[in-house]
Parts: sequence; structure tokens; C-alpha cells
Amino acid sequence: MHSFVYLASQSPRRRQLLHQIGARIELLLPAHDEDAEALERTRRSELPADYVQRVTRAKLGAARLRLARRALPAAPILCADTTVALGTRILGKPADADEACATLRALSGRTHRVLTAVAVWTGRQTLQALNVSHVRFAPLTGATIAAYVAGGEPFGKAGAYAIQSALAGWIEHIDGSYSAIMGLPLFEAAQLLQRARVRLALTP
Repeated sequence: MHSFVYLASQSPRRRQLLHQIGARIELLLPAHDEDAEALERTRRSELPADYVQRVTRAKLGAARLRLARRALPAAPILCADTTVALGTRILGKPADADEACATLRALSGRTHRVLTAVAVWTGRQTLQALNVSHVRFAPLTGATIAAYVAGGEPFGKAGAYAIQSALAGWIEHIDGSYSAIMGLPLFEAAQLLQRARVRLALTP
């Protein structure tokens, strides 16, 4: 049984969620000379599910190389990626305020999908899972969007929002996993970590 798992993610939300299920984590973050953002670039005509799973596998591959280069103790590695989609259109992290506003206008009054892929390297094999959840926003006024963007919350977030932010008051309906929409599907992650023999809070 492994006492900890490497988390190759800078997301404080993923750290929080893993702590919630009792996983002890060690961060395995990119070095300054690694272009981690390059792994998240989209490809022409790539479907959202294919995209998010490809990016997660790429992140895991980079993390495995990082572990070997740093000669760290062996342990499972967890990576994840989240994207937001309207139909086949991928709504990534906004580059600026104008793009954030445009994204939120597109989501206003509509149901979109949040796709989160998670992968765990056990030391011998890669285990993967994909969660697809649906979120419906109430109509968002221009003033609401402007205030939200001015607060800086959309930046660094797929779909230009965080479900745990003030904008939660405009979410009419969720069908799926709240934790997956935050950035890590806890049910799927826990299943993979147990298969990788990582100790969790309720591990017998």
C-alpha cells in the first residue's frame, strides 16, 4: 500500500479535493523551463472528450519524465484536466477580459458540458477515467458578467468560471459530479487510487 500519491497539478482545488478523501499528496510540478501550457493546446476538429483525455495523458507523460529526472521515490502519479464544451466547441481558459466576457455570454441561459479526465500511473500501467457533467446557467446580464470578470475569477479557468465562486448563484441545474466540475471527479479518482493501492481515509 502506498502512503502518498504525486499530484502533477498546480490547482489548489485538486489538492483540496484529494485531501477530502484522505489522500496524502506530494506535488510534482513543472520546472520553470517546462512549457506546461503547451500541452493544453487544442487541435483542429478535435472533439472535447478526445481533447481532455489526450491532454491528461500528455500531462501524465511529462510528470513521469519529471519524476525520473528528479530521482524521487517511486509512487503513483495523478494527473487531471478539465474542459468546458458547448456542443463540439471547446471553451478553454480565456486569454483576456474580452474573451472571458464572450465565453460567459455564450454560456448564459444554456446547458453546457464539463468534461474532466483523470489518469493515474501505478508504476506499471496507466489507469484512466472520464467524467461528463452538465451545467445550466440562468441568463446572465451584461452587468453580472462584467462584475464577475472584473473580479478576476475567470482567468485560468476552463469556461471562464469556477463553480465554487460567486457565479454559483446563477447556476440553475447540475447533472453529474460537483467535484468533477471543480476539477477532479472524486468517485473516479478514488476508484483509480484504490486500484493503484494508494491509502485513502476509508481504506480498510
